Amino acid sequence: MRREEGGVARRAALPCREGPKPEQYLFTYLRLHVFEAMMATSRQISILIIGCGNRGKRYSSYALCHPTRMKVVGVADPRSSARKELQEMHPMDPANVFDDWRPAAERERFADAVLIATPDRLHKAPAVAFAHKGYHILLEKPMATTPEDCKEIVQACQSGHAILAVCHVLRYHPVVLKIKELLDSGLIGDICHIQHLERVGFWHFAHSFVRGNWRNEAESSFSLLAKSCHDLDLINFWMGGKRCLKVSSFGNVSHFTKGHQPKGASSRCWDCLVEPTCPYSAQKVYLEPAKKGYFDWPVSVVCSDGTYDIESLTDALRRGPYGRCVYECDNDVVTNQVVNMEFEGGATVGFTMVAFTEKLGLRKTTIYGTKGELHCEGGGPVEVFRFLEKEKTTFFPEKVSSVPASLSAHDGADFYLIESFVSAVAENNPSLIQTGPEDTLRSHLLVFEAEKSRRENRVVFLER
Repeated sequence: MRREEGGVARRAALPCREGPKPEQYLFTYLRLHVFEAMMATSRQISILIIGCGNRGKRYSSYALCHPTRMKVVGVADPRSSARKELQEMHPMDPANVFDDWRPAAERERFADAVLIATPDRLHKAPAVAFAHKGYHILLEKPMATTPEDCKEIVQACQSGHAILAVCHVLRYHPVVLKIKELLDSGLIGDICHIQHLERVGFWHFAHSFVRGNWRNEAESSFSLLAKSCHDLDLINFWMGGKRCLKVSSFGNVSHFTKGHQPKGASSRCWDCLVEPTCPYSAQKVYLEPAKKGYFDWPVSVVCSDGTYDIESLTDALRRGPYGRCVYECDNDVVTNQVVNMEFEGGATVGFTMVAFTEKLGLRKTTIYGTKGELHCEGGGPVEVFRFLEKEKTTFFPEKVSSVPASLSAHDGADFYLIESFVSAVAENNPSLIQTGPEDTLRSHLLVFEAEKSRRENRVVFLER
């Protein structure tokens, strides 16, 4: 087995009879190393934060690590504790602190850009309003919860000449970029089939999609959009310019229903007789880590008032939504789903999302080509077997720049995302964005068509 660990020259010398040209290996190198050059040359941008929950706070922390690159100048959030916490992180003019985004949008523009990290169903209105004001927009995924709203956001950004970046952080993941580099090089020939698996994690699904903000479609969105629009976006990315022609999908709500509640269970974990034997126990998920001093996500979500101590957490579990029995929640989003796709040229794709996994958020991908197979799990490495040489080669993704802990999620992809957006705004160069408006709209529309197939139990043919 060969091991390739960086160094363009070494990879260019790959002994493949019809292998990639040296310049084709520059893809990941340029995509990642370009950040270092930009950080030394770009101007500081100012940004307004709309919604300072977990994602809003994390992305805003970039300004603390790189104050010459980004400055947070305002915040809008209906929760006073959330506003106060962000104000303490980023001193700002009190006139730029709002309990609603609308007054901020009515003013003359006072920042270069806006980060919109509101709940999913509240994305469209602020995105359209701020685009019309000329703000560049970093928009948390999903773009919106209906095809019509997604299209309206794109149209508003186009008419307002606003740079739009949707937070598909996996597009910036070093492993994802390495896979794209290898596919574009022709190393495994033409793509015939992609098999992609998203393992959500058993307690993560219970936290976010049974007890949490994305549990109920009427209040948020369906789980394929909320959780897996990342993955269908990746599939589109790897397939290049080829269009999906038809899609089918199946899925359902499994296990987290009243009918599966153990005998003798209570409606809350705190006083439940079967809690010691329940893997989804709120005490196990939240209280046990807190007793060891861990108050980061997901424990931080439970302490919604910004007070991080055992007493506040205990009270929240006794009274709040995260202390509920997972078998007595108002969840209605599917726990497992498959999506089958056929692309131009005959390539097929099978995507699976499943809640009941040990691993949390680690994808597993196999891509079958006419000249070889590509395999990758989690953060890599990427293994390629070439049919002609009957040889397996291991490729390691490039990892550059010092990534701060607050933006280290997804192997640093959170950092690469915000860094590319800041650079794009500072340089007025939308090409630095991995997920521009049209590309993101195309992948979102595919998600909506897949869900239509699941609901209507039929194959959906996409418009040409």
